Amino acid sequence: MADTDNDIIAAIVTALTTAEAEFPPFYSNIDGWATIDAEMDELRDLIKEQPRIDDCADMRIKAIQIAAMAIRFAKDLC
Repeated sequence: MADTDNDIIAAIVTALTTAEAEFPPFYSNIDGWATIDAEMDELRDLIKEQPRIDDCADMRIKAIQIAAMAIRFAKDLC
């Protein structure tokens, strides 16, 4: 069964909470951008490895991490 919006949002909140517990806040716009950019690069690499959507569990996790880091950017820096 596919995830609902609430399932995805809950996963993003969990990823955000975990990151905030493990890592200090972003200290600059460049730091925040670099983190999001690195996560995007990792997603791009996964997409290149698996262009079909048959098994996208790793891509789902990476997309959730990107969303969590975007929220963290807004919280820490804006």
